[in-house]
Amino acid sequence: MALFGADIHTMDDLYLHTLQDIYYAEKQIEKALPKMIDKATAPALKSGFEMHLEETRGHVARLEQVFGLLGEKPKAVTCPAIDGIIKEANEIAGDIDDDGVLDAALAAAAQAVEHYEITRYGTLIAWSRELGRTECADLFEKTLAEEKATDAKLSKLAESRLNRAA
Repeated sequence: MALFGADIHTMDDLYLHTLQDIYYAEKQIEKALPKMIDKATAPALKSGFEMHLEETRGHVARLEQVFGLLGEKPKAVTCPAIDGIIKEANEIAGDIDDDGVLDAALAAAAQAVEHYEITRYGTLIAWSRELGRTECADLFEKTLAEEKATDAKLSKLAESRLNRAA
């Protein structure tokens, strides 16, 4: 079983593939967040998702900037990991009738997404620095800081309210 496609031979190929992977992930998250906003019942969770949707649009724009810096057109490659995380979240949320439990599940699903993004952006920062792409690394660092802040807010919200309410 091949981990990556046959078109990855160099570090530059791997870097571009990973960039295309996170671009796909961010675009999928941008599509999923409105559904999560609609399902959330806790006002703080709903507003947090709304705020993160705006941030996600900014993440997409930054990724498009990186593609431009590389002389590439923005292109996504399917990311089975994010597809699986979103699918699981939709399946779980679809089975929950209790609003408190639903909000706790949505927060946990959002954190799974954040953790995936954090790993990808951390990797891209390291590789950008290794490849001398400082400007790309700087853009990724802005996004990584926002992803970590969102994860921290979700943890605080879940631990202070949502989990107790569930």
